[in-house]
Amino acid sequence: MTRPVGTATRGTTNPNRLRRMDRWIAAVHGPALRRSERPLAVDLGYGAAPWTTLELLRRLRTADPRCEVIGIEIDPARVTAAEPYVREGLSFRHGGFEIPVQPAVSLIRAANVLRQYDEGAVDAVWARLRSRLAPGGLLVEGTCDEVGRRHVWVAIGPEGPRTVTFAARLGSLDRPSDLAERLPKALIHRNVPGEPVHAFLRDFDRAWATAAPYAALSARQRWIRAVRDLGADWPLRDDHRRWRQGEVTVEWSALAPRSV
Repeated sequence: MTRPVGTATRGTTNPNRLRRMDRWIAAVHGPALRRSERPLAVDLGYGAAPWTTLELLRRLRTADPRCEVIGIEIDPARVTAAEPYVREGLSFRHGGFEIPVQPAVSLIRAANVLRQYDEGAVDAVWARLRSRLAPGGLLVEGTCDEVGRRHVWVAIGPEGPRTVTFAARLGSLDRPSDLAERLPKALIHRNVPGEPVHAFLRDFDRAWATAAPYAALSARQRWIRAVRDLGADWPLRDDHRRWRQGEVTVEWSALAPRSV
């Protein structure tokens, strides 16, 4: 039996922690799920309790009622603890980055998994996970705070990274650069002068400051105005329908780390 690839996370999880990521996946990746012959998703490294895996199934089924979800954990005790939650379309399996699932999958969600790894390990992990995607599949890898108010994730197709999404509960946000502490491992150490992600957050803060008069209407209106202004200089991939959710998505190529 092949040993699972990777190391166990701390296992910290809370109900609804990943709601922002899940909503985005269901909205943006929903059409691809519906085109799939078998929309099969993997929740990789779900933690000490399977709450977020159950939630992923429920939210994906708003996009396609056929969706199935398999929770994968490298800690076998966590898999055993999740067994009482098995139901139609939901199961749990011992494994790691090798994704011990057949056939190839439509979606891999890896939230708060790579945080503990070195930056240099990210490309190899992404490549391994991408290789387990079906045509049209998607890997979503990112980080959020303990209660899911601030979240940043990268969307990665079989060909490589596509976009970066920033999402927040706007009432708790002082300025957009507060999201910097939740950048995924591929970007968090690049938030320094001279790197694109640093310039993006700098410009976002400036647009947020300029949009301050809209705060009298609501934090949402201020966010929408700031994002609209930001789009004059940065290649955004979404529109006001996602901005209203406290999100903004930018092309990966605009934020990708510079070569060292």
